Amino acid sequence: MPFVITDPCIGTKDSACVDVCPVDCIHPRKDEPEFATASMLYIHPDECIDCGACVPACPVAAIYDSPDSTPGSQKGLIEANSVFRVGDADAVAKAESLVSAHVSSHADLMAIAPTERAAAHAK
Repeated sequence: MPFVITDPCIGTKDSACVDVCPVDCIHPRKDEPEFATASMLYIHPDECIDCGACVPACPVAAIYDSPDSTPGSQKGLIEANSVFRVGDADAVAKAESLVSAHVSSHADLMAIAPTERAAAHAK
C-alpha cells in the first residue's frame, strides 16, 4: 500500500488531491454518491501508482507516503484506506466504521483543527 490518507481529512474532504491524481485512485470523488456521506477521502491501494502528486496538493497534510511513515496514532486508518471501495456498500461501511472508531479513540486529536492536526500527530 503506497499512500495513506489520515485524520486531518476527516470532515475536510478537500478534493485538491483528487484533482491532481493522474489515475483517479482517491475516492470518493465529488461526483460519486458516497462523497456526501463519507467522513474522509481514501486512497485505493491497488489503483495508486505511487506518484506522490497528492501529497503536496493536500491542504491539511493528511497524506503519508507509506504505512511505515504513518504516525502511530493514525495506523487504524491504514486499514480504512485499504478496504474502502466505491460502489461496495459493505466496504464503505467497514471503512467508515474504522474511521468512527478512530474518531472515538482520538478525541484529543479530533479537537484540533484539521489544518493543525498533522503537526499534532508527531507529539
